[in-house]
Amino acid sequence: MRRLLVTGGAGFIGANFVHHVLEHTEDEVVVLDSFTYAASRRALEGLPAGRVRVEEGDVRDEGLVDGLVGELAGGDEPGAVVHFAAESHNDNSLRDPSPFVTTNIMGTFTVLEAVRRHGVRLHHISTDEVYGDLELEDPGRFTEDTAYRPSSPYSASKAGADHLVRAWVRSFGVEATLSNCSNNYGPWQHVEKFIPRQITNLLDGGRVKLYGSGNNVRDWIHVDDHSSAVLRILDRGAAGETYLVGADGERSNLEVVRAILRLMGRDPDDFDHVADRAGHDLRYAIDSTRSRTELGWVPRFTSFEEGLARTVEWYAAHADWWRPKKAAIEAAYAAKGQ
Repeated sequence: MRRLLVTGGAGFIGANFVHHVLEHTEDEVVVLDSFTYAASRRALEGLPAGRVRVEEGDVRDEGLVDGLVGELAGGDEPGAVVHFAAESHNDNSLRDPSPFVTTNIMGTFTVLEAVRRHGVRLHHISTDEVYGDLELEDPGRFTEDTAYRPSSPYSASKAGADHLVRAWVRSFGVEATLSNCSNNYGPWQHVEKFIPRQITNLLDGGRVKLYGSGNNVRDWIHVDDHSSAVLRILDRGAAGETYLVGADGERSNLEVVRAILRLMGRDPDDFDHVADRAGHDLRYAIDSTRSRTELGWVPRFTSFEEGLARTVEWYAAHADWWRPKKAAIEAAYAAKGQ
């Protein structure tokens, strides 16, 4: 048994990771989350109280973070920090970049200084968006050696955070690993995001909305597979190393909306084109060879369609969770012509 501090543990990916840890290990977890609009208390309900503690607070709060990290120091089984906390919605970063800079960069700085003071292991969660994009016809994929070329305030802030982690490893000897993951989907994802937005539109009797031509390609991974990869990195990853996490799930946005429409019994061409996002990246693609060969990690959901079908079922069964948020999100998109 070890103790983990999971920052952003009430968010979409963080909460799913907490569930995964409790199901597959004997570890104890402290969740630190500021419970912004994208977090969910309900996602943490029903977890064993003896193994989970929830602390409400800001990852930029030096005193709070230092105290929580200090609890992990020492003991027979050293603890670790798993740093998910971040602002992550590209559209929001285009409207107001400031919280992305302060949370993603200054929050990571605060965590780094705390683990440096207490000698605690850190795993930092990042995104493939730090690499910019690939041409649609490019056969290549992102690797651990791909140069950073972020294109939005969100991805630039995550790139800055990654650089801080690597600098603290080299300059101060912080024991840290990093992972850059492709686009996640699955339970508890906020309805502002692409896949849950389309699913809940249809469940509410509305229509699917497709940015521009829909040719932009994303590399999709089920959130359970991301969680298993992070746990494997904690168990087997080498300090100072970066691991790319992906499930060979490349699909154009057009292919994704058509798959959702088919799964929900609709005509696959029954969607509306809406205004494209500014600076919309063309293609993301992850080469996860290193994670698979060095760590022995493999994704469970090798079929995107299977994972998507389970996701549709989850949103259909949890309308009481997402529906109160839905009208405001759609009004905000409508104001932008999306």
